[in-house]
Amino acid sequence: MRAADAAIDLTAIAGELADGVREAGALALKKFRSPMKSWFKIGNSPVSEVDIAVDEMLRERLTARTPDFGWLSEESIDDPSRLARDRVWILDPIDGTRAFLGGRDDWCIAVALAVGGRPVVGAIYAPVDDLLFLGVAGVGTTVNGKKVMANDRDDLADARAAGPQRYLDGISAGAPALRPMAKVHSLALRLARVGNGALDIAYAGANSHDWDVAAADIVVHEAGGRLTTLDGRTLTYNRPNPMHGALVAAGRKRHDVLLQLMRERHAAFA
Repeated sequence: MRAADAAIDLTAIAGELADGVREAGALALKKFRSPMKSWFKIGNSPVSEVDIAVDEMLRERLTARTPDFGWLSEESIDDPSRLARDRVWILDPIDGTRAFLGGRDDWCIAVALAVGGRPVVGAIYAPVDDLLFLGVAGVGTTVNGKKVMANDRDDLADARAAGPQRYLDGISAGAPALRPMAKVHSLALRLARVGNGALDIAYAGANSHDWDVAAADIVVHEAGGRLTTLDGRTLTYNRPNPMHGALVAAGRKRHDVLLQLMRERHAAFA
């Protein structure tokens, strides 16, 4: 735990967050695969009445306990005052809204607490499968209370990979034994699955946002993996523009192998 975190009881925060995302999941499941209001935001991104309801519920619950923390959510108007806060909640009320509206299973609620620009607690709850990923700085990552670790082989043979097709094609050319997996519509869930070994490699295309990846970041790192840019840089959160370039997550040893291969095949990932 860093000095900046000393005044925060991360275990208590994690417990409160776990309860909150489970409550949010129950709220979302009540409307899942039922008629609901939905519309498109600027950029042709869908949003539903459930996204808004979950956002409001979590904001009320979390800020009641931490009124001095900043707030950054996909479904809230961005308040620039967050930039002056060292501690900031970052969340996507429904990550994978298209999947949610389409009746598919791979959507989740993703929430992280960032301190000094890095996540220290993160929860990703997939209500349909009742899976709760919880990462806590210096403690580890659990799924439904059981500690998990990323797979950490140092080769790419038979590695299960998910993400944009162009990245899978690019890496497959240098690792023909790679096993491309079906698309995971929730980006947070795709990345988090590296943390429990359900995936060995997960890519995110450019233009993801803090709320898509912050919770997965701490989940993956505390499970012994790495989530970085394609050139190996660690992410910083709660910036004026909370957007990121393309990303890759994997166990630490395999991550190093991937970075080297991507450097060799730069054109395929440019």
